[in-house]
Amino acid sequence: MEWVIQLFGEGKDLNVLQMSCRGIAVFLISLVLIRISGRRSFGIRTPLDNIIVILLGAIMSRAVVGASPFLPIIAVSFVFVILHRILAWGIVSSRTFSGIVEGEKICLYKDGGFIKDNMKKALVCEEDVMQGIRESAMTDDMKKINTIYMERNGEISVIKKEPEE
Repeated sequence: MEWVIQLFGEGKDLNVLQMSCRGIAVFLISLVLIRISGRRSFGIRTPLDNIIVILLGAIMSRAVVGASPFLPIIAVSFVFVILHRILAWGIVSSRTFSGIVEGEKICLYKDGGFIKDNMKKALVCEEDVMQGIRESAMTDDMKKINTIYMERNGEISVIKKEPEE
């Protein structure tokens, strides 16, 4: 058991070898945690997914630098990943649960006009919406736009009008 302490150290006074070994171990454990968490953690980018990414980064870094005991950090990381997986399963299984955890899309523009109350609810101004239009629809011509939404992940999406024949 002495060799484990020599290799990984204990407490905050770690040498280069010990931090490197901890870094390798944390990297490999993180790969396992990401696989357990699922692809949505890094693909969909909803607030729930961002939480798991931020928490794992913050917590696992403590294991590398010795700021907290190694095994409890790994245990709580597994707890967070399992909780994320359970919540993601609930989101997929229930529209009501999905709305509670991730919210609903908000219509910001329809029928040729901005919906001011919804823009306040989404905490965006017209220029924020215009930026989203330029990025997603590649235009700033509002005559070409049918509907604009603030999606659950905070992105602005645009539905263009059908071209008239």
